[in-house]
Amino acid sequence: MSNLSDIIEGFIKELMDSNEESAIEIQRNLLAQQFDCSPSQINYVLTTRFNNDRGYIIESRRGGGGYIRIFKVKSSKQDELDKIFGDSIGESITINKALDIIEILADRGIISQREQRIMKRAINDRALKEVSYDNRNKFRADILKEMILALIEQ
Repeated sequence: MSNLSDIIEGFIKELMDSNEESAIEIQRNLLAQQFDCSPSQINYVLTTRFNNDRGYIIESRRGGGGYIRIFKVKSSKQDELDKIFGDSIGESITINKALDIIEILADRGIISQREQRIMKRAINDRALKEVSYDNRNKFRADILKEMILALIEQ
């Protein structure tokens, strides 16, 4: 069963997909009431699942009539790949950051769900257990870059 954060994320993504505009506007308190949770749970989902690294921009206004606008950033595949290789992966990458990148690639339709599962398994700490802890993030970055290159060259 999905946890509440996954459910809220799915709901917001459905709203974005059904909206013809490039942004949606929601009220944190109303969304919290709808999911019977605290507004801080909504904040958590927004900051962890709808951030710049995942291709979103959040704009908010606090107060009684406050709102949150979520924009999905549109860019070319090459722009996205340049950003992923240069800014996001770099020379070293943590497991959480790598999983975020793989999630973005799947969300954008660049990789399939099957490829997503394979990539996640290939870079997890269990697969890299023979690599020293100090070198794991560098090794993970190299593997991730090579997998992405192999997939886009198809």
